[in-house]
Amino acid sequence: MKSHPFLFGKVKIVKAEEGRSQTQSRVEESPPVQAENWEEMEERGKVVCMAKLAEQAERYDDMVEFMKKLARMDVDMSTEERHLFSVGFKNTIGARRASWGILSSLEQKVAAGEQASRMINVYRKKVEDELRVICNEILSIIAIHCLPLANTGENIVFFYKMKGDYYRYLAEFSSETEKKSAADQSLMAYQHAMVVASTELSPAHPIRLGLALNFSVFFYEIMNCHERSFTLKAYQVAKQAFDEATNEINSAGVEGYNDSILMMELLKDNLELWTSELNEDRIAAEVLHICHTSRFSMQAIKCQL
Repeated sequence: MKSHPFLFGKVKIVKAEEGRSQTQSRVEESPPVQAENWEEMEERGKVVCMAKLAEQAERYDDMVEFMKKLARMDVDMSTEERHLFSVGFKNTIGARRASWGILSSLEQKVAAGEQASRMINVYRKKVEDELRVICNEILSIIAIHCLPLANTGENIVFFYKMKGDYYRYLAEFSSETEKKSAADQSLMAYQHAMVVASTELSPAHPIRLGLALNFSVFFYEIMNCHERSFTLKAYQVAKQAFDEATNEINSAGVEGYNDSILMMELLKDNLELWTSELNEDRIAAEVLHICHTSRFSMQAIKCQL
């Protein structure tokens, strides 16, 4: 069985954008709005301020409720609003994805049919139900309230990327038909985002890099359970994004590219992992070729290795 990135033990850690700290914007210690200005604010501004306050208090379920309210106002979100919307949901679902990984790991360590196994299985399915509800809810909000109102290339890419991400999260724990459906939807969303990003965003734009990062992880983590060759596809997506961004930054200088450079570091870490795996596969293929074509004994083959 293929190791999952959230399982504990001797596993390979694949880095996606959601692996970064999602509380980076919560650095200010002062309240997000002064009390005397509250009555003068429009409802939209009040909702944003409450979302910021919930983020500072690390009450992400509340933060999600505020940002859902904002999305249902049917507005084209600003960069700040978009960030809050993403951060709230990522923290809410991230905790449950981590829980699912722990429970799945524990379940593999006990014999099937044992009382402990049945107990873990029931609890894992409870977490899966929660994940399914959250993913379906945000996907519905994106489809109804976010994408139809997105008027810039940046917003279009951002929300199609989110759509791909949350279908990917569904595919992580789903099985059979449900998994294939989620994977297909994720693939289409990522592909659409990549097409728009290629014309609307520069190669070193952090949203474009984050898209390439998560799309490549999709190929490795979701599609790889069907075909090993998707490791190569993951490598190609990440490598192209990394090289194009490197060329832009080398031409323009590193100033102002801090977020982009952080993304590129994650891409680089994954590229190193996948390069190692692809080299292992190449060596294994050469060994199989020798086994099938050589007239020498197996002992001779072992000597060659």
